[in-house]
Amino acid sequence: QVQLVESGGGLVQPGGSLRLSCAASGSISTFNTMGWYRQAPGKQRELVAIITSSYSPAYANSVKGRFTISRTYAKNTVDLQMNSLKPEDTAVYYCHLGQVGSDYWGQGTQVTVSS
Repeated sequence: QVQLVESGGGLVQPGGSLRLSCAASGSISTFNTMGWYRQAPGKQRELVAIITSSYSPAYANSVKGRFTISRTYAKNTVDLQMNSLKPEDTAVYYCHLGQVGSDYWGQGTQVTVSS
């Protein structure tokens, strides 16, 4: 089993910044993908950004140039730096870890962008 604990959500004004963090613990394999997804009210969960050891990070078109995903492999943590936030970024953000045969999700952290 793998546990994911997120932190860093909150309320921010348009144009502001937030940093989300996720710490993974448990039975983590050497090869895995970590990333962030989000789900706005009434919408499906969507990919925001993912990162692996083998490839460059990938981002949803809607966040390219504004969000940056980073990972500390020694600590099994993944962060999402979110800049130039827009009201449409408002959602619950979920940390995800995928490894062979399994997917794990964090509990979610609310991000609200509003003036």
